[in-house]
Amino acid sequence: MDLKGIRDKLRDFAAERNWDQFHSPKNLSMALAAEAAELLEIFQWLTEEQSRNIAASEKDMALVKEEIADVFIYLVRLADKLNVDIEDAVLEKIKTNEKKYPVKLSKDSAAKYNRR
Repeated sequence: MDLKGIRDKLRDFAAERNWDQFHSPKNLSMALAAEAAELLEIFQWLTEEQSRNIAASEKDMALVKEEIADVFIYLVRLADKLNVDIEDAVLEKIKTNEKKYPVKLSKDSAAKYNRR
């Protein structure tokens, strides 16, 4: 994935519409939360099994893909505005999680690290 290319396309898209004035970190984080809630709404009343099988429905998956894209778009814009390199941040977080959730203590458990 070319994150920088996507970031640049989103910058251009916003600039062409003069939307940068609205893309403050506060507004972008609120939009991100709203889009994540729209993704959540798709799964809200599904059973665990229905949620695992949603990919079998072309119509439902079209909605899921759209909401995932919206979440990602706002995340990339927010990271851009705050000069966060998403790739670096994710790799650092993976390292942190490897320490927080060692395989020996975490395998086959959904318990939070501080509740084991």
